[in-house]
Amino acid sequence: QVQLKESGGGLVQAGGSLRLSCAASGSIFTINIMGWYRQAPGKPRELVARITYGGITDYADSVKGRFTISRDNAKNTVYLQMNSLKAEDTGVYYCNLVSRVANSWGQGTQVTVSS
Repeated sequence: QVQLKESGGGLVQAGGSLRLSCAASGSIFTINIMGWYRQAPGKPRELVARITYGGITDYADSVKGRFTISRDNAKNTVYLQMNSLKAEDTGVYYCNLVSRVANSWGQGTQVTVSS
């Protein structure tokens, strides 16, 4: 079992910044991909960014150049630095960890960007 705990969400004005963190605990298989997904009201959950254990990253087109994903493998923690936030970035942000033996989700953290 892998547990994921997100933090860092909140309310911010358009153009502002937020940093999300997600700490993983439990039975973590070393080779994994950690990522962030988001879900806006009435819309399906979508990938925001993900990063492999080795540091290879992948971003949704809508956040490229504004968001940066990183991870600290020693702490089993992934971060999402969000800059130049827009109203359309509003949603619940979920942390995800995928490995050969797990596909785990956090409980989500709300990000609200006011225009």
